[in-house]
Amino acid sequence: MSSPSNLRAILAMVVAMGMFVTSDSCMKLALADAPLGQLMLMRGIASVLICLSLIAALGQAHHLQRMFNGWLVGRGLLEVVANVSFTLGLGFIAIADLVAIAQTAPLFVLLGAWAFRSEEPGRMRLTLILFGLAGALLVAQPGGGASSFYAMLAFLCPMAAATRDLITPRAPRDVPPLVATLTLLVVLGAAGGIGTLAFETPRMPDMRETLLMVMAGATAVAGHFLLYVAYRMAAARTVAPFMYTLTIWAVLSSVVLFGDIPNSLAMAGMGLVAIAGLAIIWLDGRQRREEARLAAEAQV
Repeated sequence: MSSPSNLRAILAMVVAMGMFVTSDSCMKLALADAPLGQLMLMRGIASVLICLSLIAALGQAHHLQRMFNGWLVGRGLLEVVANVSFTLGLGFIAIADLVAIAQTAPLFVLLGAWAFRSEEPGRMRLTLILFGLAGALLVAQPGGGASSFYAMLAFLCPMAAATRDLITPRAPRDVPPLVATLTLLVVLGAAGGIGTLAFETPRMPDMRETLLMVMAGATAVAGHFLLYVAYRMAAARTVAPFMYTLTIWAVLSSVVLFGDIPNSLAMAGMGLVAIAGLAIIWLDGRQRREEARLAAEAQV
């Protein structure tokens, strides 16, 4: 049976995924009329102001001097890679398809934990990881036209996100999660500002774009805060597979907001990714029960 801490971490992960889909949906709606860098900057400003307000309200402002810890900044830079590669695809690919590719992140987390932490995934987990990656390739459909280029580029998103999550436990434990979230948001907003100045011609945003970016910023704060908390409360192998709930949120957004219905190959790929993730969750539960049984027997 899962401990209360694990259950809270899992709930935090599920809600975080819903927040991220909401933020990305706002970005996709605004991308029809405004350039990417400017939107990233606007979302960054909104999210930083919201996060700073929460930090001040909770009396955590004295921790701000530690927000530029190297591990926290590293998480922010990895988020820039993940966010830019994902957001570039929003203008060309259905959000449900992009999310299916992004959902290979838990598989990369498991592979990274194996490579850098010696957390052996086992033959069955490794097989499921390969099935999940195959499913993501069905969604991306390389060679299928211009959109497939952006789909393949989107694979940078789960790779960077997995690395971000793997280094999260190295961040100082006495830094409040909201301060760690602020670091990431500042780095992400700064990247948007640099992109705007270097590659775009800024324009005056209208009220619709402004409201969408405020909503995107607020939900981004909530998502990153809950994601950080989830990885601090439980092991990566416990919470990472629940990133697959992103598919449910994304399909709802894709159909309700954009009228995008995935094709049969993409649906099959989503199914493979989801099945691989659910099977890993089941294996993890079985392994924990076995470890608990052996520990109980050792105490007898």
